[in-house]
This record gives sequence, C-alpha cells and structure tokens, in this order.
Amino acid sequence: MPGKQDPGPSVKDSELYESLRDEGNSKEKSARIANAAANSSRSEVGEKGGQSGSYEDWTVDELQDRAREIGVDGRSSMNKDELIKALRNH
Repeated sequence: MPGKQDPGPSVKDSELYESLRDEGNSKEKSARIANAAANSSRSEVGEKGGQSGSYEDWTVDELQDRAREIGVDGRSSMNKDELIKALRNH
C-alpha cells in the first residue's frame, strides 16, 4: 500500500498495527496492542477493555501532527473541530 511503512520486526501483527494507527493511536500503543493480540487472540485483547482517547481530548498541536502524518491538506488553517472532522473522514 502506498504511504504505509513496515512497522519493523518488533511488531508481530502488522495488519492490526496499521489499523490501530489509522484510528489515531500512537505507534507505541498500536505496537503494544498488536503484539498482545499476536501472543493470544485479537478477541481476548479486545475484552481487556480500555478506550483510546477521543480526538476531542487531543490538543490542536497533536491534531495537526496527526493530520500531517496522514496527509490532510489545509490543516494549518483549520480549527480544532475542523481538524477532528478531517481526521475522522480521511
């Protein structure tokens, strides 16, 4: 896939890792969850609970960084609500 980078040999479930990254999770959190899933099963990991913070909890700087990572155009002139909408619809 264009734009996707191999997370490296330390990530045991790269498909799940990429899915988690696309949802806005950090590299570290995505790798942790993907590796936990590879060591058991995806359904067991999901049952452990926990919620990733919603974009509303992010700062504008964090939202702009994430928008830059995924290639959202016009991000520098967007306010927080516009950034959130753009990230969710990208």
